[in-house]
Amino acid sequence: MINEVIKKNGVTYGIILGVILALITASIYAIDLKLFVSGWIGGLSFVIYLVVGILLLTKTKKEIGFFSFKDAFTTFFIATITALAISTVFSVILFNVIDPEAKETIHQLLIKYMAETLQKFGTPAAAINEALAKMKETNPFSAIEQIKALVFSIIGYSILGLILAAFFKSKTTQE
Repeated sequence: MINEVIKKNGVTYGIILGVILALITASIYAIDLKLFVSGWIGGLSFVIYLVVGILLLTKTKKEIGFFSFKDAFTTFFIATITALAISTVFSVILFNVIDPEAKETIHQLLIKYMAETLQKFGTPAAAINEALAKMKETNPFSAIEQIKALVFSIIGYSILGLILAAFFKSKTTQE
């Protein structure tokens, strides 16, 4: 059975983080669609995720007292699932219901960005053309692709959760 403090804090911080991530997406959408292909936005989201995760684990550890590795990871994982679900649902609605044209614009920007990046690294033209052809076949903002991205995000952030859980777990009194 999961401790009520772990559930409450995980869900609360997950909702907070999910809303922050949705607001970042909405802000980028409102400001300039070109920001969706900017690397620093992903870095900013990761830093926000890390800070919220640290705050969550610090608060939960203070409230519980002894904080096992499992408790720390479970707390972070609940927040991760909640946050990513909110963020993904928002993105699916934004790009598939509210403004489907925006996903096509961003898709074209991603293709252009990929071509420029591959050219900068001196990739042969044949390889660039092959990579771009594959990109044109899928749309990263379709509901299916966003659900796939959700799964990979859960895996990635779970690794972060394992690292944070190892750091935040209570030390045992036995050596």
